[in-house]
Amino acid sequence: MVLADKKTAFVTLGKFLRQFSEHGNTKNPVVPHNDLFFDAFADLILLSQSHNGWYTPEQVYFSVQSWAEALTVENLEKWLSAYDIKDVAPKIVGLILAGNIPLVGFHDFLSVLMSGHKALVKLSSNDQKLLPFIAKYLIAADGRFSNLIEFTEGKLENFDAVIATGSNNTARYFEYYFKDKPSIIRKNRNSVAVLDGSESKEQMVALGEDVFRYFGLGCRNVSKIFIPKGYNFDPFFNGMFPYQDVIKYEKYANNYDYNKAVFLMSNFKLLDNEFLTIKEDTGYASPISSVFYEYYENLSDIKTRLQHDKDQIQCIVSNNLIDNSIPFGKTQQPELWDYADDVDTVAFLLQLGKSEKSESPKD
Repeated sequence: MVLADKKTAFVTLGKFLRQFSEHGNTKNPVVPHNDLFFDAFADLILLSQSHNGWYTPEQVYFSVQSWAEALTVENLEKWLSAYDIKDVAPKIVGLILAGNIPLVGFHDFLSVLMSGHKALVKLSSNDQKLLPFIAKYLIAADGRFSNLIEFTEGKLENFDAVIATGSNNTARYFEYYFKDKPSIIRKNRNSVAVLDGSESKEQMVALGEDVFRYFGLGCRNVSKIFIPKGYNFDPFFNGMFPYQDVIKYEKYANNYDYNKAVFLMSNFKLLDNEFLTIKEDTGYASPISSVFYEYYENLSDIKTRLQHDKDQIQCIVSNNLIDNSIPFGKTQQPELWDYADDVDTVAFLLQLGKSEKSESPKD
């Protein structure tokens, strides 16, 4: 199956996904296979919360729309034009996916298929419906994908390489278990924002998107802010206020009540707006419904700190205070060429596929 045909199929998938929005699903008559998939996918989105309480329709719609916007001819061309995807010896790549946010493993799935390999997918127990449905649509769009996609519920076996995502604890297991295979092992990471007090009201509201999207469960969610000494928290809380309805979701509210109680029983000093607590802490991984903060004296110290801790950080948000930082409100809208942990997945996969050829004797 040549690359051009794969691109065509994924662009078709993007057009299919573009029909679904929290503002209303709109069937486009030119999108193929709607008779088989449109109503079923609409139902799946609405039922996702019954499979995973964090997967509210709003959050699933956001993920679906993000991928619809990514899967265009222009984006796929820009992303893949940086690589020489030819003469690749096909391998079976095991994917062990996380389930913290909807379709969190889709980029790895896409990368494996685009780079000329077969995807052997082991889903998280928290996200077992969305990707298999999308895979079925891809196969309907081009039947040759049926030979390139396999899902497994048991032990991952008969694979040539692996991309595994998990916690720091499971990563140690992965590193041991897959020590004899080429691998990318992803661990816990968090995202931070660096503020200096000059941010606009619009930027602070956008920061709320970075904090609350997916209820803060993603590694790209901002879980900590760095602020200058004497920082006035009013603009921060004013920016968070539009997201107050988050407390209406039972699972979030339970976490808010629990974590606030733990903090108070430990005599920690908190700032609280009744749906978010912020706590001074040197760590990065704040619990759900909480954001850590830390003061800084000067930006150069923060730059040094973040460089030192780069293996713990996924994204940095700022108003151009830090090199290569992300604008407010954009952490959960990565481009196809924005790689998790800053590890080029496609480069890894292409090297995997070409190493065998380079080692083989010429005829």
